[in-house]
Amino acid sequence: MSIINIKSTKRWLVTGCAGFIGSHLVHKLIKSNQKVIGLDNFSTGLKSNIDFIKSEDENNNFDFIEGDVSNIQTCLNATKNIDFILHQAALGSVPRSIKEPLASHNSNVTGTINIFNAAVQNCVKKVVYASSSSVYGDDPNLPKEEELVGKVLSPYAATKKICETYADAFNNAYNIDIIGLRYFNVFGPRQNPNGPYAAVIPLWISNILNGIESYINGDGTTSRDFTYIDNIVDLNLKAALSEQHKNSIFNGACGNKTTLVELYNLILEATQVKSGKSIELPIKFREFRAGDIKHSLARIDWAKNQLNYKVSTEVKKGIQKTVDWYYDDYIESTLPELIPESI
Repeated sequence: MSIINIKSTKRWLVTGCAGFIGSHLVHKLIKSNQKVIGLDNFSTGLKSNIDFIKSEDENNNFDFIEGDVSNIQTCLNATKNIDFILHQAALGSVPRSIKEPLASHNSNVTGTINIFNAAVQNCVKKVVYASSSSVYGDDPNLPKEEELVGKVLSPYAATKKICETYADAFNNAYNIDIIGLRYFNVFGPRQNPNGPYAAVIPLWISNILNGIESYINGDGTTSRDFTYIDNIVDLNLKAALSEQHKNSIFNGACGNKTTLVELYNLILEATQVKSGKSIELPIKFREFRAGDIKHSLARIDWAKNQLNYKVSTEVKKGIQKTVDWYYDDYIESTLPELIPESI
């Protein structure tokens, strides 16, 4: 788990609490004896994550609201008597946004404005919200620095950039303390490998465990700054608890790039280490995906200097921990036919 310690009990709202990142945030908070309200509509989040959170909640510090951030009354109700908001609710995925731009706008933009507005109405101390590295768009500079962005390349990226603009506007108009975190390819346990918009790491792990061929969009030299979940949990909490920063943007990343071919080989190696078996399952290549960018790498100096952010888990270690979880927990609970004889 993440390494930050919270000294006093506060009341937190985590939107998207049944999702991958949201559930990890709630887990850390309740383990730190914080009072947490979770909000989710299960459009992409999993009820199993709520069950997991409740099973870990020894002090009854977690309350759940089933609802949608695109409903302003739901947001107003959820933000009453809240000290901090960690706003994670969104429809992710570039391909999804290209297919369904209005749904992405409704969830990501309208939902975020509603949370900002509710925070103002209910005098919430601070909002930390999830932005995305996709806002850097076609800017060719590497590593990516917070003050330099390009033309966005997808409706999803546009929604995140609009949210950053609204954060500026709300800070200027209402003096509310808002911090945005531009996530770079976050991965880890409980990330859903199923569905048409599954993230690449859980999808490839699932494929390898099933003996299914995986594909790379492009020639494999595409690179990303893959970031293990514990790092992002730390960054969220440090941003929320910082007394010095209002209306800032920080990169949430490791500051290292990994090509897709390198990533696949890391997953293959980690699976072999876990299973104790040799696996021969080459990767296949196909056309580069519309709306994607070729390379992404973050400069994280600003977060390090201003928030004392530290990368606690590097990519290789994070991949091994993630593979271990899918092998031991996810498979045993959902896909018993895969363990471990069929690998």
